[in-house]
Amino acid sequence: MTFATHTTEGTVSVVTLQRPQRLNAISGSLLADLHAALQAAHAESGTRAIVLTGAGRAFCAGDDLKEFGEQSESAAAIAQHCERIQTITRDIMFGPKLVVGAVHGYAVGGGFEWVLNCDLVVAADDLVCFFPEMQLGHFVTGAVTHLLPQALGHQRAMELIVLGERHGARDLHALGLVNRVTPLPQMLPTAIALAAEVATRSPDATARLKRAFNQGLGRRIADALELEAEAAAACFANPDTAQRIAALVRERL
Repeated sequence: MTFATHTTEGTVSVVTLQRPQRLNAISGSLLADLHAALQAAHAESGTRAIVLTGAGRAFCAGDDLKEFGEQSESAAAIAQHCERIQTITRDIMFGPKLVVGAVHGYAVGGGFEWVLNCDLVVAADDLVCFFPEMQLGHFVTGAVTHLLPQALGHQRAMELIVLGERHGARDLHALGLVNRVTPLPQMLPTAIALAAEVATRSPDATARLKRAFNQGLGRRIADALELEAEAAAACFANPDTAQRIAALVRERL
């Protein structure tokens, strides 16, 4: 089974998370398949822009807590999982092609981080985003410790991360974190149309623009990714985190 697919529509590649029965929750297999799909989309010679979306009722519900035991069974497993998560951010932000998010339902934790990594975002009006990491004893990744303060300021970024409050599409648009809000049936067509418009721009110029945006921040983003991976690994190994996640899983049964 493949947990992320790559298809093309003219000059646009569509990368889709394909684990709908788990709301596209993040597993090791999903991370490996998503990395491969994003790499293929960036390498596709006819592709000028990429749309990133999720199948089913949600974009991505964050880490699959049922796999926490497997993810945290050893220092090597923890390091591998954290690095795989950060690799997706590098794929989105440091690849040559602009990435348009088409997001709906839930974008939680790592899913929210991937939304923030996109160059442009079309949100369905049912989108709900939040960071559960602080409550669970986890740590945010995806360079959000740099990206969010830059976008929102120190205090507002702290509020989003520490309190973990839920924010809908309209709130996110008002904060400047998404570009368009549409009814759910129009989300993917709108994102593909936006990506197709991006694709009419000079591929060399857009690649240089993306590189200027992200490499201008490159060292700071790279530092954030490294520090987050270290912090996330420490949190994964903390017995308090295991207790918090076990309690939440029991609550959901």
